[in-house]
Amino acid sequence: MVKSTVERRDKIFQLLNDEGSVKVNDLSSLFGVSSVTIRNDLEFFEKKGIVHRTYGGALLRNNVYNDSSIEEKQKLHINEKQKIGQYAAEMINDGNSIVLDSGTTTREIAIRIKDKQNLTVMTNAINIALELAGLNNISVMMTGGVLREKSYSLVGPEAESVLSNFYFDKLFLGVDGLDINYGLTTTNPLEAQLNRLMVKRSNQVIAVTDSSKFGRHSFSFISDLDPISTIITDSDITEEYESAFMKRGIKVVKV
Repeated sequence: MVKSTVERRDKIFQLLNDEGSVKVNDLSSLFGVSSVTIRNDLEFFEKKGIVHRTYGGALLRNNVYNDSSIEEKQKLHINEKQKIGQYAAEMINDGNSIVLDSGTTTREIAIRIKDKQNLTVMTNAINIALELAGLNNISVMMTGGVLREKSYSLVGPEAESVLSNFYFDKLFLGVDGLDINYGLTTTNPLEAQLNRLMVKRSNQVIAVTDSSKFGRHSFSFISDLDPISTIITDSDITEEYESAFMKRGIKVVKV
């Protein structure tokens, strides 16, 4: 049973991802709320630039990032992610304490840091923890929390409670969308909330993303661009975005 506005809107966003469109009457029946409540939800999505309103419903906009499974994401931009992962790994020094956010690009980092010494890695991603498990030279910490099936990530109050006890040298943050106006976004509200805490608890924030994510945004706001020190991306980044990032004092690395 969906009990909160955040939960209901998350479910509506998932339906939009799956179907591409929704109807007010159908959503009203599904969630047991009034059509006025559903229209307010769709107005919320419209203001965020996520949907086009239609008569009796809404359509997902083309520039909104879908919540794909990790298996689907692993098939996309493989070479770019591997190069990004390699450069990011070279930024990590022996003795560092780092956070690896969940995602396919951050997993590429994990694969390439196994020879680092005296490293502490906090992650909310089960697959990343398994990648680093059993290494004597790396201490792996997990956030705990509720498992998101599509992303293998752990989220929720338990995850936030664990993370809040520590400070880290570097955060490597993967995102679903990175836009000049909308900032950093992801599909899931609980994931975004945990990501915000990761940003607050890290001395240096490094965004790792292929250029297909630029100009896109998703349902849940993580942060504006100010905390980011470096963006590691591929050579297909447009001059417009590269210039805009540099004007904000963000180092852009193209691999």
